[in-house]
Amino acid sequence: MNVLSEEHKLTIKAIREFVDQYVRPKARSIDKGEYPRQLLRQLGKMNLLASTLPQDVGGAGADTLTHILIVEELARASPSLATIMEVQSSMLAENLYHNGNKVHREEVVPKLASGEAVGAFTLSEPCCGSDAAAIVTRAEKRGGEWVINGTKTWITSGLYADYFLLFARTGSLEARHKAITAFLLRRSNCIETTPIEVMGVRGTGTAEVKLNDCRAGDDDVVGEVNGGWKIAMWGINMGRLNVGTIGLGIAEEAFYEAYSYAKKRVAFGKTIAEFQVIQHYLAEMYARVEMLRSFIYSTAKMKDSGDPNFPLYAQVAKLMGSRTAVDVVRLAVQIQGGYGYSKDSHLEMLYRDAKATEIYEGANEIILNTIYKFMREKIA
Repeated sequence: MNVLSEEHKLTIKAIREFVDQYVRPKARSIDKGEYPRQLLRQLGKMNLLASTLPQDVGGAGADTLTHILIVEELARASPSLATIMEVQSSMLAENLYHNGNKVHREEVVPKLASGEAVGAFTLSEPCCGSDAAAIVTRAEKRGGEWVINGTKTWITSGLYADYFLLFARTGSLEARHKAITAFLLRRSNCIETTPIEVMGVRGTGTAEVKLNDCRAGDDDVVGEVNGGWKIAMWGINMGRLNVGTIGLGIAEEAFYEAYSYAKKRVAFGKTIAEFQVIQHYLAEMYARVEMLRSFIYSTAKMKDSGDPNFPLYAQVAKLMGSRTAVDVVRLAVQIQGGYGYSKDSHLEMLYRDAKATEIYEGANEIILNTIYKFMREKIA
């Protein structure tokens, strides 16, 4: 069943042209740590950075599937850029548009949607990555304002962010997720960022973020006091679908890289694509990619229909997408042999980037725990 409309196909055409002209030539430098801020601005000018937002705040009024198609195509060339984009759009701009106050919607969201400003989703801490409800960064009310202290880590775009959607404890540790509040902080002298060198997605400006007596007013609270967990999960659920989509883009690119190579590489008097073992590898890769694509696209449609099972399917998408990416790139490297293992190969970068999808937005072991909880309630 073809779920793509003519508008979807036009979006794919536009984003592929953008990727071929602007992203692929920069993919190597991004992988070496160059933050692609100009590419964010270019996506913003095309209304593709936060496409699901209304046009009056810089979006395209598009559906979730359109957004997913954009993430997929970006991930084929640069998973780093796709990661930055999905955090900027789904976890910041769209989250603030739906859950923030009037100032957030009218002043901050357009800056994020245009790429004029960079945003960071600031939840994980040295103590608590998977167990995010145990965060210890604290916001205390003093003289009519909030004073925030703590350390965050593994923050995508943390080095370059102008705005931080930050989660802090505003009650007891024992209250866990019921005592967490979301704040929108603008970068200031109270925020110290330190780069973190990572194996893959190395162009994401990943950082440790320290907050030293940062001041915030009540108008900087996103949602309600002690209601931050809802804001976090709003972003994370969509983030997990995005990570599954990044996995799809990586796997799709790896498949085509391997297939193209196999049709040209000659060994023992014929192309290696004529050997049955290579044909089996390629068939397996193709089947995995197409199965994942079908699931990702249908899950995107669930989001827009308001299907209550969307959070569960977003977890499954993340799990399937990350596993498919790692498995397909591994086979692609095997098909290309020594070349696939070299730094000159696009697959070498994709292999490192694929591993990240098994870890960020919830390690796969945590995702399995969550899927089991949903499953247990669903079939009880």
